[in-house]
Amino acid sequence: MFFKKLFGNKTETASNNNNVLVSPATGSLVALEEVPDPVFAEKMMGDGLAVNPTEGVIVAPIDAEVLQVFPTKHAVGLKTSNNIEILIHIGLETVSMKGEGFEAHVKEGDKVKKGDKLISFDLDLVREKAKSTITPVIITNGDVVEKLEKTTETSLVKGETTYLTITTK
Repeated sequence: MFFKKLFGNKTETASNNNNVLVSPATGSLVALEEVPDPVFAEKMMGDGLAVNPTEGVIVAPIDAEVLQVFPTKHAVGLKTSNNIEILIHIGLETVSMKGEGFEAHVKEGDKVKKGDKLISFDLDLVREKAKSTITPVIITNGDVVEKLEKTTETSLVKGETTYLTITTK
């Protein structure tokens, strides 16, 4: 019992294949179905959650490899060691901003740790020029997901608040 408390039960966590993502942004929780864009709301790209950020910083929600940073820097794709693919899309209709107000801190192939800064952006500029600041976080390869548990926390802190817990197949 003492050793289990001290060291945890390693075999149990490994066999569950749980992956815990923390919120990539500080702000308020938005259910995916409430995102004012049918591509996300109807889960055409996959399931997940969204956050309405109160500051212009996006961090890695989990240890992963950067698959892609979109040329306009409004979105980033990540892949975990368990092959979970995550898309973080900053705001809605932000591609039309052509990168204005966005700064990428990572590039394709980078290995990132949970909490590492991925992209910073001018929140006021996104408010002014895009449809919305709501930032969907999507699991794009749902075929590897057995179970997706979503947080019910309404107030999120980047790099800290548990956001999604994924059990892989």
